[in-house]
Amino acid sequence: MNGFDWPALLRAGLRGLALRPDDFWALTPAELRLMLGEESGARPMGRARLEELIAAFPDAGTGDGR
Repeated sequence: MNGFDWPALLRAGLRGLALRPDDFWALTPAELRLMLGEESGARPMGRARLEELIAAFPDAGTGDGR
């Protein structure tokens, strides 16, 4: 996540979840995400990102799989 859409998060917290402002601001981003129904933890890596990492960090071995 590069940044937060504060207006949307405030609407979701104050209107959608009926939180009081002090309760909203006391939450961590992870807690708010959980309350909004998003999965917790990191999202799985996609194939495109795996390919980027393979290209950026190629195996330096002798081709024997190590």
